[in-house]
Amino acid sequence: MAFDNIRLEKGMYRESGKSFSQVLESLDPSEAYKGTALEGTDAFQRQLKRFGIRARGAGSDPVEKFFTTFESAVLFPEFIARVVRQGIDEGNILPSIVATVTNIDAMDYRSIYSVPTESEKELKDVGEGATIPATTIRSKENLINLHKRGRMLVASYEALRFQKLDMFSVMLRQIGSYINKMHLADAVCVIKDGDGNDNSAQFFDIGSAPISGTEGTLTYDQLVEFWAQFHPYEMNTMLVNSNTMAKMLKLPELQNPMTGLNFQGTGKFETPLGAQLLQASTVSDDCIIAFDRRYTLEMVQAGDVLVEYDKLIDRQLERAAITSICGFSKICTDAAKVLNI
Repeated sequence: MAFDNIRLEKGMYRESGKSFSQVLESLDPSEAYKGTALEGTDAFQRQLKRFGIRARGAGSDPVEKFFTTFESAVLFPEFIARVVRQGIDEGNILPSIVATVTNIDAMDYRSIYSVPTESEKELKDVGEGATIPATTIRSKENLINLHKRGRMLVASYEALRFQKLDMFSVMLRQIGSYINKMHLADAVCVIKDGDGNDNSAQFFDIGSAPISGTEGTLTYDQLVEFWAQFHPYEMNTMLVNSNTMAKMLKLPELQNPMTGLNFQGTGKFETPLGAQLLQASTVSDDCIIAFDRRYTLEMVQAGDVLVEYDKLIDRQLERAAITSICGFSKICTDAAKVLNI
């Protein structure tokens, strides 16, 4: 079959605008396997089958199986990138808070924005021959900061060669989890403090108008008053840390039976205000970051998970970097607000 005859080489990681998996797919399209025993696999998985590499389960192969031949060794960096990506995706809440994802092939990025006035937000009747009201879209003054986040893989080939791939994957997924935590911290910072273009969120304090109550005490009344500040946007997402979430869950109004059953059965919590409540350890105590996820955050990615493929293919695992370059841009300033308890 086609996948048995593909010549694997390091240069497949260097093709401009394509990942290693995309290069493989162009040489061995998955569409050609419809109706066969290999339907549902991608080109990389078929290469693992070609070299008899079993990467999962109790019967997984040792790491050294990748280095049986030079061509099979070329698959090792992509294996690491995929498993790290799995760790990033496990428990990842970024898809629940990001409005759009932009992929770029550069280290510099300038986003766009629009700040309509109150009158511009109203779609008024336009008389015959009259000028249609305009919405102005501009480029942001400052570039969006892209952060290179990652971890160094520090291990010798001799230390890993006999380790099962399934066990090695646990370590790699943990690296992915660390990278995801750093990206989430960056996202929270941009929602709250802006992206360097004078677009930080509006802050409210309990006990200061228009929020009633006493500083340091949270009641359902303050949540309703906070919710009322979002028009014409919708407060549909709230980020809090575990301590603040515990305070919210103790409010009598949030303890109705259906809310409790949903939280106990799925681990997901919907507030009576219709907002999804998400836990983020990077949010400070007694702080509620609320926003309309449809209009708040743009995620900018410069490529996928990157690994130092030359070192890995040549068995030079010592200090091989695994990185991800990502940044965030604020779309609509008024779509996010912060309540300090």
